[in-house]
Amino acid sequence: MATMALSATDLLIGKLLTILENEGKTIADVRDEVEKIKEEFLSMKAFLVDAETNKTKTEGGKLWVASIRDLANQVEDIIDEFMYHMYEKQSGGRLSRGLHKTIGAPSHLWFRHKIAKKLKKITEMIKAIPERNQRYGVGHVGGATTSEDIHKLVQNQVESSIFIMEDELVGIEGKKQILMGWLMDEEQHQTVISVVGMGGSGKTTLVAKTFNNEKVKRHFNCYAWITISQTYDVVHLFRSLIRELYKSRKEEYSGNLNAMSRIELLGLLVNYLESKRYLVVLDDVWDIKGWREIKVSLQDRQLGSRIIVTTRKEDVACNSFGVKSHVHHIQPLLKNETWELFSKKAFSTNQDKTCPTELESLACQLVDKCEGLPLAIVSLGGLMSSKKSLDQWDQVLNSFNWHLHKNSLLDPMKNILFMSFSDLPSQLKHCFLYCSLFPEDFVIKRKRLTRLWIAEGFAELVKGVTPEEVADDNLMELCFRSMLQVVRRNGTGRPKQVKMHDLMRELALSTAEKEKFGLVYDGKEVMEEISTRRLSIHTTSDGGEIKSLPGKSKIRSLLVFATDMSSSSFSNTLVSRFKLLRTLDLEDVQIDKLPDAVVYLFNLRYLNLRNTLIKKLPESIGRLRNLQFLNIKDSKIASLPQGSAKLLNLRHLIMYRYTGSFLDFNYVSGIKVPSNICQLQKLQSLSMIESEGDTIRFIGNMTQLKSIGISNVKERDEIDLWVSIEKLNLLQSMVLMASNEEEILPVKAQCPPLSRLRTLYLTGRLQNALPWFSSLQSLVHLSLRWSRLEEDLLPQIEALANLTWLYLCNAYVGEELCFRRGFVKLERLHLLNFTSVKKISIERGVMPNLRYLWVDNFMELKTVPLGIEYLSNLQTLGLAIVPIEIIQPIRIGGVDRSKVQHISDIRHIFQQSSNRIHENLA
Repeated sequence: MATMALSATDLLIGKLLTILENEGKTIADVRDEVEKIKEEFLSMKAFLVDAETNKTKTEGGKLWVASIRDLANQVEDIIDEFMYHMYEKQSGGRLSRGLHKTIGAPSHLWFRHKIAKKLKKITEMIKAIPERNQRYGVGHVGGATTSEDIHKLVQNQVESSIFIMEDELVGIEGKKQILMGWLMDEEQHQTVISVVGMGGSGKTTLVAKTFNNEKVKRHFNCYAWITISQTYDVVHLFRSLIRELYKSRKEEYSGNLNAMSRIELLGLLVNYLESKRYLVVLDDVWDIKGWREIKVSLQDRQLGSRIIVTTRKEDVACNSFGVKSHVHHIQPLLKNETWELFSKKAFSTNQDKTCPTELESLACQLVDKCEGLPLAIVSLGGLMSSKKSLDQWDQVLNSFNWHLHKNSLLDPMKNILFMSFSDLPSQLKHCFLYCSLFPEDFVIKRKRLTRLWIAEGFAELVKGVTPEEVADDNLMELCFRSMLQVVRRNGTGRPKQVKMHDLMRELALSTAEKEKFGLVYDGKEVMEEISTRRLSIHTTSDGGEIKSLPGKSKIRSLLVFATDMSSSSFSNTLVSRFKLLRTLDLEDVQIDKLPDAVVYLFNLRYLNLRNTLIKKLPESIGRLRNLQFLNIKDSKIASLPQGSAKLLNLRHLIMYRYTGSFLDFNYVSGIKVPSNICQLQKLQSLSMIESEGDTIRFIGNMTQLKSIGISNVKERDEIDLWVSIEKLNLLQSMVLMASNEEEILPVKAQCPPLSRLRTLYLTGRLQNALPWFSSLQSLVHLSLRWSRLEEDLLPQIEALANLTWLYLCNAYVGEELCFRRGFVKLERLHLLNFTSVKKISIERGVMPNLRYLWVDNFMELKTVPLGIEYLSNLQTLGLAIVPIEIIQPIRIGGVDRSKVQHISDIRHIFQQSSNRIHENLA
């Protein structure tokens, strides 16, 4: 809890510093009070660090840190209200009547006095906290459960898991055999085996069953198992390691280990292991530093020694410090394994341990919440073993969150999951809790999430690093720690989509509500006064209406997932009450008009209108001077108003629309923008704009651009286009689309250096294969659509060292595509709409890492790609709209079946009447 107050204080200090630096004139009337509060919070931060270090968990301590958090929130409210008032005064604008009723229109002098008085009162309250704490002895009262207590409970659970009987385990045998194979292979060099997965995934149980195998123990001269705590002492670990190693050989060290220094213990370990083949298990390693300190004692004498590391963190698992290594990622149990394990626990007294028919539906719903996590399944099964009636099962399902926090039978699971959260740095706690505001099982896109974090102020300011890079690192760290599950990665291996485990989300959501961080509204009941800072609306009452939500003015972030919300319910009256919003996310909400009051949300940093029915933005959109992110992708908006050029703090402007089939030329369209859009000097993403007039000429003025998309490009734009692109030194992604399928894309034979370019999409005719393609050595994604080249284009791109994704659609009009060499990192290949190609051939050794091959609309093709049997890593083969004659030989029993036998997923798609029929050939 101290960490959450520390996080709130950190955010506020950052905000106050920014205001003092950038808004000096605006806050001149209250600057002294803001300075005093900043100093008080800086002092308070030191006490919060101590509270977090000492894990203060007494009731008095909880009250103390809660009061600090609430004061930080109050200061933020007061500062934002003052900034709002000053903004209104400076802009000279009149707000809507509804907004006026909410804010009021006091005279400037009276308002200044009122704000100064409020800030002074807060300063006095802050100063009173230490005195009150001393008076009542806050922080010195014992008896509450601490993080150390929880860690001891967890360690007891871990030690108990070593002794679980084999017949109580499910889905472990195959994994155990893999580990045993690595432990006892013929490799003489030391090998590190890392087992990584989220808390409760069965890492320790798997390793324990492997470690305790008699065959394994006989293979080594000595062995040891030590558990690493979050707050480890390396000297204590060395002593434990020595005792365990001696014990494994039925020996006892005669000296006094407790009297030995770290160096002496290290020397003893190194000497003892010098001529022995050893096996050491380091269970639950939390950081690389601890792993490194222990690894020093475990040297490689080329005797076949092995080290097993279990960890929740990917970076720990990937560090073997120069010796051979294997990483085993623990996967969730399969559905049948999950059901078997749950049944063993929940129905242990039933005949054959089977589920009664009347409970099956409820049991399946409960089991689904565990998502294959063994500890959760075992804990939940234990809880349900005492529930016999349908009503009891129904009650647990309907109040699952309550049971998760109040029922002691679920404590083992809760404690292990909570340890992962408590280990997070304060800034990552905010990022993690924010994820719980998304619906259950929601697949969260990286850019959407990280941009919300930035708008909220969760991306720590680091000199020389952009907020986007900081936010991306935060996401990577949460994934490395197994706090978020990666659903999909991009071509560079970076997470593209993530989700939260259901149980992680339940715990995070409960913490978010308790800490007034965020709240999910489901529309089922009228809410009392809202004191939270963030509101996520998942469902509304009948008719898409939002029931009364008192206290809206406190909210800084509003996310709406109730796609049935009506435009009338999301009205000026409602929006005007969210007067200090920083983020407004309405993606997929079917409203057709943006309330006028939105343009008065001066604090707004993030506005997401993706896939709404909104047809236009108001001219006054330029009032949103703090807006950093605007997404109108796939809305009905065809052009931006002139006022959009006033959004001088905008960093990302996303606004293209998909308009047809991906096989069509015009599958996507850009948006018309005002001619002075180049004023937006902070833009990093601009995708995609429709070229007209002098638009292309002025793009070069936006030198911070990393991503640019332009449609309606004409051959005559060649000079302006490349003069502009040459100025964009940070460019990483470029999309160019010709005005029509006959227009030649103005892509020159010579191109300015694009050393950072990672993504290139070209749609339109090319006169010849461009030799400069081969210079794009950073390129990861390449798409060529409707190029209709007469010469072979593959020699120009086969040597691209980092290309992982290649999409070719109607790119070549010859009769043969031959992949002769290269494409060493290519993982996904899409070939579409080649109307004249009769033969695709692949030489041995080409595309060694290809996992996905999609061939679509090749009606002249005579056979499946020749050499497909060489693609040993191919997992998915798609054959869509191809002659039936090439399908028959690869069916089961067909003459060419052996060529595709290694592919686990083979899809055939054919046209029948107006429908596409899908057939599985695997």
